Amino acid sequence: MDTTLRDGEQTSGVAFAPQEKLIIARMLLCNLHVDRVELASARVSEGEFTAVSQIAQWAKGAGMLRRLEVLGFIDGGLSIQWIKSAGCEVVNLLCKGSYKHVTEQLRKTPEQHVADIIKEIERAVACGMDVNLYLEDWSNGMKQSPDYLFFMIDQLRNYPVKRFMLPDTLGILNPIDTAVYMAEMMKRYPDLHFDFHAHNDYDLAVANVFAAVSSGAKGIHTTLNGLGERAGNAPLSSVLAILHDHLKVETSICEDYLHKASKVVETYSGVHIPQNKPVIGENVFTQCAGVHADGDQKNNLYCNDLLPERFGRTREYALGKTSGKANILKNLEALGIELDDASMRKVTQRIIEFGDKKEMVTPEDLPYIISDVLKQDIQDSKIKILNYSLSLAQGLKPIASLKIEIDGEAYEQAAAGDGQYDAFMKALRLIYQRLNRELPLLVNYTVSIPPGGHTDAFVQTVISWRYKDKEFKTQGLDADQSEAAIKATLKMLHKIESL
Repeated sequence: MDTTLRDGEQTSGVAFAPQEKLIIARMLLCNLHVDRVELASARVSEGEFTAVSQIAQWAKGAGMLRRLEVLGFIDGGLSIQWIKSAGCEVVNLLCKGSYKHVTEQLRKTPEQHVADIIKEIERAVACGMDVNLYLEDWSNGMKQSPDYLFFMIDQLRNYPVKRFMLPDTLGILNPIDTAVYMAEMMKRYPDLHFDFHAHNDYDLAVANVFAAVSSGAKGIHTTLNGLGERAGNAPLSSVLAILHDHLKVETSICEDYLHKASKVVETYSGVHIPQNKPVIGENVFTQCAGVHADGDQKNNLYCNDLLPERFGRTREYALGKTSGKANILKNLEALGIELDDASMRKVTQRIIEFGDKKEMVTPEDLPYIISDVLKQDIQDSKIKILNYSLSLAQGLKPIASLKIEIDGEAYEQAAAGDGQYDAFMKALRLIYQRLNRELPLLVNYTVSIPPGGHTDAFVQTVISWRYKDKEFKTQGLDADQSEAAIKATLKMLHKIESL
């Protein structure tokens, strides 16, 4: 049962619009094929009533109405009427699963609380509803007051309750305790259906789900992206992976739609998915180390059962300072590009240089890097820029200071200009005038960013030059626009040496 729309919406700052709730509910039931969806808490707001009514109307037409559930309260029938008016037919009644909660929050005896619950069950059944019971704070009930908890279930087990839901409300459990407590529930009540509802306060929600299912739990509550109060709930993505891979449990859920659904909820909730979040994170199917890419080429030595294709994704190979030849080859294969060994060494070295600057290198950047490396390589140039400084101050013209080596001699010059690159070019021209040497005329200057939507590492500058009745272009690639232009200019200086 997915509770993204109820418990997930209790994430701080998250509120879904009615139309967003409808889209998510349809996605959960029709695309992901979860068994049940908990939509909302009763009596929260008019907007919530509108959302639940719209979803119920759609689900009724689709024959899925009994797969919708709404949290209700022991409130003298008010929640039941709210849910019925909204068009739903399943109520998840919230009652107290620990002695502290019933005596200190409700200030009632266990007997009084049981009597109230029975009346609420009878009201729901009279309205034609299915009833599930949340035993709130069940985990503390098992720790601190098991006699109370067993009294509650003994009194209620013969009433028409389809599922007893066992929440770790405060996220206090560990897998060992979860296994012990769930085994105890199954031993005492083998004929009852128990759902387990995990919270992630100790980052153990998924491990606790594993323990609960191993010990006999029949149902699991999850949320997309692990949304939920405080540290969140057990994420559907990770729970699905352990059910299928570790516990060999069959479910109806469509794995290859999971990533799409997670991205939709990320957009609607405004809560970003961590890049390293298992299964759905941006980087979890990205190999960074070159040795891993090499192993993947040799019978998938660094792959596990979490194959990206299962979840509608593809494996990627990161480009950076830890990249090796194998990483780059994998990306080149995807782009349909072949390089000889010498060119491969140059491209690898350039990627490592960018990685040392902590710049993100993406597959979209790779063709630009190859072009930058292979066109007008200046490694053996007689001209080297030793140092330069660009300054910009409000109300003053930009100033460039340049130190350049030409044929083994160093020259320094400063100049002001209309922009930082203009100041750099004026300083360079002053040096060349001193040497009675001619510089080309700048004809055109263009700046572009590699496509892909999420890359922010590089700027490519392409400059057109005219020199002695000939025109040519040079390009530079860098994270900084001015530095990219200066790299293109250095390639120009190298080019005119051969003209």
